[in-house]
Amino acid sequence: MKKLIGMIAPLLVAMAGGSAAMAQNAEPRWSIAIHGGAGTLERKDMTTEKDAAYRAALQAALDAGKAVLAAGGTSLDAVTAAVRLLEEDPKFNAGKGAVYTWDGAHELDAAIMDGRTRAAGAVAGVTTVRNPILLARKVMEDSPHVMLAGKGAEQFASEKGLELVPNSWFDTPERLEALKKVKTGKVTALDVDIKFGTVGAVALDTHGNLAAGTSTGGMTGKRWGRIGDAPIIGAGTYAENGVCAVSATGWGEYFIRVGVARTLCARMAMKGESAQAAADATLADVARLGGDGGVIVVGANGDAVFGIEASGMYRGRATSAGVNQVAIYKDE
Repeated sequence: MKKLIGMIAPLLVAMAGGSAAMAQNAEPRWSIAIHGGAGTLERKDMTTEKDAAYRAALQAALDAGKAVLAAGGTSLDAVTAAVRLLEEDPKFNAGKGAVYTWDGAHELDAAIMDGRTRAAGAVAGVTTVRNPILLARKVMEDSPHVMLAGKGAEQFASEKGLELVPNSWFDTPERLEALKKVKTGKVTALDVDIKFGTVGAVALDTHGNLAAGTSTGGMTGKRWGRIGDAPIIGAGTYAENGVCAVSATGWGEYFIRVGVARTLCARMAMKGESAQAAADATLADVARLGGDGGVIVVGANGDAVFGIEASGMYRGRATSAGVNQVAIYKDE
């Protein structure tokens, strides 16, 4: 028996050493997912050129985030890079191309959250900040608060040296036409916002840290300083290391009431559900109340998934394992 143990012991040590070496040599994993809005998105309504343009825009934002993560950068930087690029693209309802309020202006919201510390920053109703996601991050990193709104947020942006632009910089002819249709009573805000063009990104970096960011222009024809779910931590944006990171897009009033982002992560943490199962179950609750939309989720294990309660969602995902996908329609 002693002889047998003496023969096996070196083998076990060698195997353990080999496993340790493999673990040390394994490439650290990273994942990222992005979205550019969910809603009524059907092939019959999309020209070949428009389809290609949206896919190219999504891929560019995905590539911006991928580049940060592949170089060993942080999830916060990856999320910021992707969302900032989408804010600059007039095809989406965030930053340039944001929808109009009833009074013919633009009021922008954004949020970001660091899963490592659960620090968060958010802004609501800003009108002259070119990239609201940058202001949200400044709130998180350079202020004692989580959310700033309106004139106070604008003052903070100015003090921090962020780029300010005239409110008219966000104008686009398509969004103005949508407002005219709403104001003449030809359609409702939900009819013209057939896609909720809110943008967002979630990521896991090679250090194991999660982050989430979301930015939006809100709802066409909104009044009285209406704020949706995007800047509300736990509703449209949430990240917690060891669990998940979530960014949502959809009918904000319902996402707020369900607390979509936090509820989704809680289902994973407390019920042991996968990211996909938690996303589907949480959105089913939104649907029961009468809302729709979608979520992107990255889990602590690197899973990057989409949840869609609509006919489509502009979206993309990439991982260190070689996944690279952009999609529009639900059945892709």
